[in-house]
Amino acid sequence: MRKKIQRSMILVIATTLVITYAITTFVIYRQTMGIMEDEIRQEADYIIEAVKISGERYLEDLDAVRRNTRVTLIASDGDVKYDSKEDDVTLENHKDRPEVKQAIKSGSGQYVRRSDTLDEEMFYYAKRLPNGDILRVSKTVNTAYHTAMAILPLMGLIAGVMLVVAWLLAKWQVERLIRPINELQLEHPLDNDVYEELTPLLESIDKQNREKDAIANMRKEFSANVSHELKTPLTSISGYAEIMKNGLVKPEDMKMFSERIYNEAKRLISLVEDIIKLSKLDEGKVENEKEDVDLYDLTREIASRLAPQAEEMNVHIEVTGESVLYHGVRPILDEMIYNICENGIKYNNRGGSISIWVGSTLKGKKVIVTDTGIGIPEDQQERIFERFYRVDKSHSKATGGTGLGLSIVKHGAMIHGASIRVESKVGKGTKMELTF
Repeated sequence: MRKKIQRSMILVIATTLVITYAITTFVIYRQTMGIMEDEIRQEADYIIEAVKISGERYLEDLDAVRRNTRVTLIASDGDVKYDSKEDDVTLENHKDRPEVKQAIKSGSGQYVRRSDTLDEEMFYYAKRLPNGDILRVSKTVNTAYHTAMAILPLMGLIAGVMLVVAWLLAKWQVERLIRPINELQLEHPLDNDVYEELTPLLESIDKQNREKDAIANMRKEFSANVSHELKTPLTSISGYAEIMKNGLVKPEDMKMFSERIYNEAKRLISLVEDIIKLSKLDEGKVENEKEDVDLYDLTREIASRLAPQAEEMNVHIEVTGESVLYHGVRPILDEMIYNICENGIKYNNRGGSISIWVGSTLKGKKVIVTDTGIGIPEDQQERIFERFYRVDKSHSKATGGTGLGLSIVKHGAMIHGASIRVESKVGKGTKMELTF
């Protein structure tokens, strides 16, 4: 960045110098031409007055002192009567020369062109005499190129000095500009007193820092929860197994202890499977391709799978609605609806019910699960989708829940661009609404 700024500043200075050089050349050239034109007109007027007094012999008397000025006397028919740059050589007729034609017509004329005789760029000024002859005075002019070359050494010296000064100033200014950026405290970006143009960037960094801290805290909490959730069934399995190993279990109680070990192992497997599912959803590793899924048929299938569990809790399940096709990942959709329905059974009251409605609405395709369970306190309804969060921990452990079911539902909804709406009252039940 530092080098780019320095190069840009040097380039600006160099471009400015080139433009200045061009403008200076043009101005000097125009001023020089203007001065020379005035001098030639004045000299022509002096010569004409002298010729009027002394005659044409005056022109020959000037040859000794005249060096840079060419004087030509042209007859009215264009024949050259006298030319200071020629001896006795007869020159061609000058009646067609532009300055001569203007002088014959209007009394005076001027023109800048290359002289065929001298092969140089000349400024010609012609004026008509009282007897009809034309007196022409001319001088060699410096072209714009010659003017540019004349001032080039001086401009080159000025340019060199300016570029060195510009480089030093650019280096100092860049250091001054970059210093606050190099001294930024990224851990606390909003505490930096720096350019207002950087405020959006610093606000973005601050937001990312807060998100990063939140994610770090979530990971710590998740790790602690996973450790706790895994330790509990493993401790139970280890304890029951140790009692059995030491022969402290009566033969008639062996079945009960084996069943407890089996249930704890089953709970442990469910927990690990849910963690793996969440990990895959977090990383976006969804291998299944999307397909058209009939949500109504899928819900009826899930209700059938949950029937034994519902019968054990004496909970009645009812599925109503209509056939609805949705293009999504079937296993994830299955997991989402299954977890919501299973929670409706686990956290229901004995003799309660679950009603599931599937259909299309103006807001989209919906799956609505309503239960008559224990309900969720209003202040906890936003937290139920957090990992391992349980409203009633004692009830959750009794039903064998892992605390990850609704987290899986939330991630599945994010993958499908769906929304989840929760309505619940403690002691009266809960309604969960999935909108696709």
